[in-house]
Amino acid sequence: MAFLSSRRRRARLAPELDDAALSRLLKSLQATAGGGAIGTTDLYMAQVSRFLDQSRADWDRRAHRLSVLAYHLSESHGPRAWAAREPRNARALVLSAWAQLERGRSRGRLEDAADIADSCLRAAELAPEDPTPWVVLLDLSRLERRSQPEVFGLWNEVLTRDRWNREAYLSMLRYLGPEEMGSRMQVLDFVDAVRARTPTDAPCAATELTAQVLQYHSVLTLGGVEALMARNHWSHASAAQALDRAAHTWAQPGFFHHAAALADLNLLAYALTAAERRGEARPVFEAINGTVAAWPWSVGGDPVSEFEKARIRSGTGV
Repeated sequence: MAFLSSRRRRARLAPELDDAALSRLLKSLQATAGGGAIGTTDLYMAQVSRFLDQSRADWDRRAHRLSVLAYHLSESHGPRAWAAREPRNARALVLSAWAQLERGRSRGRLEDAADIADSCLRAAELAPEDPTPWVVLLDLSRLERRSQPEVFGLWNEVLTRDRWNREAYLSMLRYLGPEEMGSRMQVLDFVDAVRARTPTDAPCAATELTAQVLQYHSVLTLGGVEALMARNHWSHASAAQALDRAAHTWAQPGFFHHAAALADLNLLAYALTAAERRGEARPVFEAINGTVAAWPWSVGGDPVSEFEKARIRSGTGV
């Protein structure tokens, strides 16, 4: 990834992160939808089709772009219309399925889980090398509270095609947690296994620190005295060591190359701030330079406001 200059920039929420081409497409899609022109769906999906062609062989970049587009288009009829018109287009099928999944997640219910699964399986048949249909199926299985053997089968399908798929690792981490279908012990076992075999600069490198932040949040949600003492979580050996490993390398220019690197740096800045390690957070905030990822900042309130307060506390740009 290309880090921005060290000049302090006003914070802004940016799901696309530093993907300039994706940012331009989102603005173009918004303008196209707002124009109300005849053939809007054709214009809409022609832009998306050309854009996704650009990342055809980069599964990490492709997954990031599809996830952002799916969220952005979750309330649009465009993806489903595109898939209906081109039923043998794997890109159209995956985007339609992912957008439906995002809509169901935001509304708390899935309109047609069978249709999502069918779209993914057809996309997997049309593009057998592509991990993204299996990523969407993995997320779908989580929402449907499927059994662990079934979910691990989907997980293996992703890893066969993309060994360090970030979306899949983070999805499995949440699935194995006590809030879904697992336990704290399963999370610890999973994180230990991931840390032992994963390159430090892999797209899924933030799995361990994500687990620590999720555990920290679970303490905060208890409220009362437990919440007031939640910062003590970061003094535990496992949490401190996870922070040490990330703080030592992640913000170095050129260390990370994956599409969601800035989201991982947001995670690191959040954790360092929560741990009162403000001096170490400063270079991370400088590397982020105002590009805010919604999570985990949104746990405390408005993500941009929470980011700015933490950045000020770190002394960045002051």
